[in-house]
Amino acid sequence: MVVGCGHDQTSRRNMPLERISILFNKILFCLLFCAFFLAKIVSANLVELEAAFLKGDYPQVKILAREILNNSSDKESYIKARYFLGISHLWLKEYPEAIEEFGKLTKETSDINFKDKSYLGLIDAYYLNEEYDKAWEAITELLKLNPNSDYLSLIYLKAARVNLKLAQWSEATDYLKKILSDYPKSLDANIAKQLLEEERFFAVQVGSFQDRKLAEDLAGQLKERGEYAYIVETSDLEKKKYFRVRVGKLSLLSEAKTLRSKLSEAGYPTTIYP
Repeated sequence: MVVGCGHDQTSRRNMPLERISILFNKILFCLLFCAFFLAKIVSANLVELEAAFLKGDYPQVKILAREILNNSSDKESYIKARYFLGISHLWLKEYPEAIEEFGKLTKETSDINFKDKSYLGLIDAYYLNEEYDKAWEAITELLKLNPNSDYLSLIYLKAARVNLKLAQWSEATDYLKKILSDYPKSLDANIAKQLLEEERFFAVQVGSFQDRKLAEDLAGQLKERGEYAYIVETSDLEKKKYFRVRVGKLSLLSEAKTLRSKLSEAGYPTTIYP
């Protein structure tokens, strides 16, 4: 009887510990299940995100990327999602947002390939937002961090373009010549060759045609409006000829921007060259 009583008291003392252990195991299982479930969701979202990106559905890419950023504890998925988010902002011409995303990525990723890509995205976002000084700062940072980047040819081309916008003609020429000498068979080499042939002043391009007659008609219309319009003949990698209609020969970028605004208001599509 005494033995029975003692055994009963011992069981009562152990019950709370057993329950705590069972509860802990249940919680641990739930946490592991949730982590597994979220990982499955993130993985599925990454597949959907990449598919949406390939389709050019950038608003959907943004939605999926933000879901991953909110749910993922996996660094690789997080980095990929933020990169695609930045690219989508870029394609949607949301340049300040693209600058923010790529800026974060340049600091958050240690993967050298993604760091290079993040800087390239940041440079493009600054360039398209016409923040050329900041674009140049990003280029110099990238070249300092990774002077042997796999994207050197492209980096040099971006450096040349930025220097052209800053009217730093000799620096731009040096980068273009470096592309031709170091990467003569790259896709960037043909663009570099064309940019080297550009005269060193600013102009506003309002049309590009394979039919010279169309270019001449547009140039004639602009001349009737009192604009200094002319045709520049170029060719692509396949030797196809293009006749580009441009207006003005200006020494300052600010003057080109004023002319661009004037022509845009008149309904012309406009791009500043070089």
